[in-house]
Amino acid sequence: MEFESRNVVLTGVGRPGQVGEAVAQAFAERGARLVLVDRKLDQARARADALVARGHQASALAADLTDVNAVAALADAVRATTGGQLHALVQLAGGFSMSGPVADSDPGEWTRLLAINGTTAYLAARAFIPLLRAARGSLVCFASEAVLPGAHARNRAAYTAAKSVVVALVHAIAEEERDNGVRANAVAPSTIRTAANVAAMGEQAAMVSREAVADVVCWLCSDAARAVTGQLIAVR
Repeated sequence: MEFESRNVVLTGVGRPGQVGEAVAQAFAERGARLVLVDRKLDQARARADALVARGHQASALAADLTDVNAVAALADAVRATTGGQLHALVQLAGGFSMSGPVADSDPGEWTRLLAINGTTAYLAARAFIPLLRAARGSLVCFASEAVLPGAHARNRAAYTAAKSVVVALVHAIAEEERDNGVRANAVAPSTIRTAANVAAMGEQAAMVSREAVADVVCWLCSDAARAVTGQLIAVR
């Protein structure tokens, strides 16, 4: 299997029916040893327990990924359980909201979206890059179709800016870590067919499946993508 005996950390695994659940399942089926991270331990543990019940390897940790000290402690915990080698870090943590017209927007919402999307990606990458270097591993971050050329930014400037931070971070890491064997890429999915999105938009709305997104993420972390770094991959 592609990830047999390889250590993979997924942040922001979230509730059942969300994309993190499908990404975790895809890695588990390919043999990975998973560490699932969420702000709420019960959410991460529920996803990990479900995988273990199906014969996969998974454990759970909790951390506030906007807190530099909490992320450092998380990295220490992962280092202790993986022997200091991390083959892949997938940064799923984030969130979306419509912030409205810039002139009428709430500065607090701007700050919140930058924190849960941009700051989480930065702090996680910063803390885990040393472990990725040890295994010549791969980082994949979740951006959004909102950052693709021609995308509409109206009423969602805060979200678009936050995901643009993620893309800039990935490009920087790809250049900085190339000589260390660490690859960094981002996916830019359209609306994903999650339980929450189906509830909000209906079954007939055009969406990309969680499984399709998970397959792209796994490919980017695999040896088959060993020459791919610094890329933003649209998934539609």
